[in-house]
Amino acid sequence: MGYDAVDEGTRQGADGIRVVIADDERLVRLGLRVVIDSEPDLTVVGEAADGAEVVPLVRELRPDVVLMDVRMPGIDGIRATEQLVNGMAPPPRILVVTTFEHDDHVYDALRAGAAGFLLKRARAEEMVQAVRLVARGDSLLFPAAVRDLALRHGADRRREAGSGDRGPIGRLTEREGQVLRLMATGLNNGEIARQLVVSQETVKTHVGSVLAKLGARDRTQAVIAAYESGFVLPG
Repeated sequence: MGYDAVDEGTRQGADGIRVVIADDERLVRLGLRVVIDSEPDLTVVGEAADGAEVVPLVRELRPDVVLMDVRMPGIDGIRATEQLVNGMAPPPRILVVTTFEHDDHVYDALRAGAAGFLLKRARAEEMVQAVRLVARGDSLLFPAAVRDLALRHGADRRREAGSGDRGPIGRLTEREGQVLRLMATGLNNGEIARQLVVSQETVKTHVGSVLAKLGARDRTQAVIAAYESGFVLPG
């Protein structure tokens, strides 16, 4: 599975990227630790077996990235993500680690503020690249998977909100709307710039405005809002 990422601000410090792993399966934690610790710029600073453990651990250690399983006993990864995103300033970047890309729990975690998700069957090089990407502030997008999840949930949310109600998306300018639609296809800033025949700096400004108007922390949440509102439709 390919992904797209766009730089939205560096997070890691001079000592490298600090990672906390949260998964209720010990062997999974061990496997992730081996992969992460094999890289000179990545370090696992802590592990947790469930959401109840990971929240205080992250508050104490303040890692750059949390690898978060969504299905854990006690407090699951969704609630833990919400608590960390809403309860820390700045919060860590959270990368959901999952078995199934179309898991509804993944979608809920993305809506809660996770920066993206990674399949447990991903190759080691994909895992470390994903950690580096989200640590530097990128959003890890899998456009097709996010689209499918958002469309499946979006119909219900549109019915709840009322037909024709697009919320904050209605405040976007025409150009911002174009940028959002291209973001939803997985294009990065450079690709959007070429598509619209503008500079990357102009695209970056538009992306920032889109995120601000939608109250979105990153591209993932903006794309979800676009699909849920009906602003972006299949095809």
